[in-house]
Amino acid sequence: MLASSSLTGLFLASFLAATILPMQSEAILVGLLLTGDYPVFALLVVASCGNILGSACNWWLGRHVERYRHCSWFPASEQRLHQTQQWYRRYGRWSLLLSWAPIIGDPLTVAAGIMREPLPVFLLIVSIAKAGRYLILAAATLNWLS
Repeated sequence: MLASSSLTGLFLASFLAATILPMQSEAILVGLLLTGDYPVFALLVVASCGNILGSACNWWLGRHVERYRHCSWFPASEQRLHQTQQWYRRYGRWSLLLSWAPIIGDPLTVAAGIMREPLPVFLLIVSIAKAGRYLILAAATLNWLS
């Protein structure tokens, strides 16, 4: 039961960390890795899937931003949205490799939706970025890099 709730918590934290909500999943992943109670592969899959799905929600929000951009709860100002679109126009879909990065990653995934990036391409690039980040974090945590 504890393993299931820990993995569910990791998934939810990873999902929320990729959305517009301020959340961090790395500390939870590191904590679970250090317990040694869970298979590393399972933790990486759960964290990556949650984070990728959260980014897909951002993409969906971007696809429908015209409907919501003036709502008070919308997380980005017009200026921030314009800056992000300019960044995306300049660097294109490969900028999604930075979707793992704090501060710029979430707006990039929204911009990809606004710019009508095809979902399969979006998912492929974001999956590489998100899974890669968690893999590097796990490698550093478990001293695989030494």
